Amino acid sequence: MLIQTKYLTSFNMSGKRFYSQVFEKTQWQSVVGLEVHAQINSHSKLFSGASTKFSSPVNTNVALFDCSMPGTLPVLNKRCVEAGVLTALALGCRVNPVSYFDRKHYFYADLPMGYQITQQRAPLAVEGELKFQVYLPGIHKKPYQAKVKIKQIQLEQDSGKSLHDSDRSLVDLNRAGVPLMELVFDPDLKNGEEAAALVKELAMILQKLNTCTCKMEEGALRVDANVSIHKDGEPLGVRTEIKNIGSVRGVAAAVESEIKRQIHVKNTGGIITNETRAWDAVNKTTVAMRDKEVAQDYRFMPEPNLPPLHIAMGPVEIGCVNADRLKENIPELPEQTRAKLQDEGLTLEQSIILVNDSSLLSMFEEAVNERNINKKVMANFLINELNTLLNKNDMETSNIKCPRYYFSEIVDLMEKKHITRNTAKQLLEEVVLNNDGPPSKIVNEKNWMQITNPEELEYLCKQVIEENEKAVKQYLGGKEKVFKALLGAVAKKSKNRADMPKCIVILKSLLNKK
Repeated sequence: MLIQTKYLTSFNMSGKRFYSQVFEKTQWQSVVGLEVHAQINSHSKLFSGASTKFSSPVNTNVALFDCSMPGTLPVLNKRCVEAGVLTALALGCRVNPVSYFDRKHYFYADLPMGYQITQQRAPLAVEGELKFQVYLPGIHKKPYQAKVKIKQIQLEQDSGKSLHDSDRSLVDLNRAGVPLMELVFDPDLKNGEEAAALVKELAMILQKLNTCTCKMEEGALRVDANVSIHKDGEPLGVRTEIKNIGSVRGVAAAVESEIKRQIHVKNTGGIITNETRAWDAVNKTTVAMRDKEVAQDYRFMPEPNLPPLHIAMGPVEIGCVNADRLKENIPELPEQTRAKLQDEGLTLEQSIILVNDSSLLSMFEEAVNERNINKKVMANFLINELNTLLNKNDMETSNIKCPRYYFSEIVDLMEKKHITRNTAKQLLEEVVLNNDGPPSKIVNEKNWMQITNPEELEYLCKQVIEENEKAVKQYLGGKEKVFKALLGAVAKKSKNRADMPKCIVILKSLLNKK
């Protein structure tokens, strides 16, 4: 893929404002691979009964095993295995009937045991594939489907958290032993936009499965990105790794920034080194952390205190969990929801935007279930009018207090020509911002019913003609563009209540008689 030179552009994904850099065409091609650590949605840790509750007081969610007290042994959490297998099945992976736990040795204060229990020899699952839609309004004319292969999914425990200042280092072991799924993706992505779209799709799948909350602000989903560039026909370039990116927007920005940096280095005669970098969200750049020229020896060894993990298949019940039974519990996933919405008449673009915002999708489903209305019109109204109103007032969908069926009532009034489109926007403001009662009640109280009577419309048009002699002369003199201004004057005089298609015909007829 050809990389493109920079300018900052805005786009709307799920009704929210995002930013991405786009680059002018050059000869460089970029390759991106992701590694995602997803915290398993479990009440207790992977190998102990300690709580995983977020924001608990420091060092209160710590069992004896988590702080490596002598004589303590790991006990595998069945819920975590079920979550890992369910996730693997939903992503089309091949679940290994037997997987193993290993010790990965490294020494740091937030890892009391001196090693991490992970799966290196034989992970829980391998060889999956995830298809997802990439669509950024304002950048892409149309959505396109991308796909990425999943190398493996493995279970492992998280480390604790270190806090440093100038005098001392403090350690909080609340996260030590928190259960993680590590999902390793092949380097099949081309840019930051695809990387962000993949993370978004993965997060929606995990939330549907209830295997991870995906609250990135709580560290429940962390992304590492491997980035390299090369010229067409040449081997892949030296890659750098960006660690612990904490937001979907950050994934797009960090990857694009690193691509831009590597292109600059190569174009100025520099050499890309194999290193780990961090994302500086304030300065919008990646920062060097440490080099990887010498491979670290983790001294992997089999975990002696945990037996092989057996996953049952079919009617056979020998194993920790039964994969076939778990497969029956897979809910409707985002790709299936998008296909269903398209079958119901929505465009691919509409289905992507709705599925990307679960709250907006819920509103849409409640609205169309309330009454028989045009689903495409309903989707447009929520995506364009409601999202615009929310963005303008810095609101989230969770801030909306009015009943959801109000939206279907507004669209129904508009579709039946009882109100104009502009009145529908005013009505939306009333019910969302002021929670001022049912839409039909507001329309009646404020006298917002659409004016459709031809005689009333003709009277309005005549008044506008009389009050705008200069514009009328310009129109009759051949300046047809002023017709829009005259039409706008009719709308304003009627307080946006006039049936504008009828007004167009009436106004033109009156002007042609002059």
